[in-house]
Amino acid sequence: MSKLDTTAIAAAIALAFSTGAMATTMSKDDYKSAKAGIDAEYKSARAGCDSLSANAKDVCVAQAKGKENVAKAELDAKNEPSDDASYKVRVARADAAHSVARQKCDDQAGNAKDVCVKEANAAAVATKADAKVKLETSKANRVAKDKTAAARTTASEKSAAAREDAATDKRNADYAVAREKCDTFAGDAKTACIKDAKARFGQS
Repeated sequence: MSKLDTTAIAAAIALAFSTGAMATTMSKDDYKSAKAGIDAEYKSARAGCDSLSANAKDVCVAQAKGKENVAKAELDAKNEPSDDASYKVRVARADAAHSVARQKCDDQAGNAKDVCVKEANAAAVATKADAKVKLETSKANRVAKDKTAAARTTASEKSAAAREDAATDKRNADYAVAREKCDTFAGDAKTACIKDAKARFGQS
């Protein structure tokens, strides 16, 4: 897959298992009831995987577990809303989708599988990087909201630094994908491929 495909995967991760906007703090009984419901849904989904075999079963299990982890993160965020809780939801979605995507790579072999794994990793890195930017930006803006101009400048600098870090993480992950694809070549063609990949993604 191309860089565009990787970007599409990242977008899909961001949307995976998504729910509506988070509400206010829940009562203890409501929280316990919701958590029990998540556990029951996971057990039911996990049991449904037993009718499958080989990698199809592994994918099914990964989907069930991923959905459970995302649901729990969303529940915690609904119970105690915060910037950190929202970040954990985004990370849980990324991890869940990555686990499924990574498992599906086992249906392939050789370089195709290696590339698939690198693309799944790159998509997860991109989504988590974007989540980190949102977290840092939200925190910085919250602190600067009622502060001085100097504080607002600091908040802006933190947001910019977070975006720069995210861009670096994405670039490194995309390079890993491009570098893996070069393994389909040999000799001068492979050398040229690696050189081009380094140039495109700023690698030394």
